[in-house]
Amino acid sequence: MKRKKEERRSMKARGPSLVRASISFPPNLYETLEEIAKQKKVSLAWVVRDAAEKYVANEAKEETRRI
Repeated sequence: MKRKKEERRSMKARGPSLVRASISFPPNLYETLEEIAKQKKVSLAWVVRDAAEKYVANEAKEETRRI
């Protein structure tokens, strides 16, 4: 179902802008992510974003250690 332009605009104004990505996972990893999402009562997208943010933060720490 498509949303009206007014609804889309109001949703954009509510939160930060996001970029949509299509990602493929091996079935066992996808099932694990789904289980984590159910346990935490959040969306699968939230779990993936959270993991990506932690990965990027960890990489930044590793990079500063190398310098």
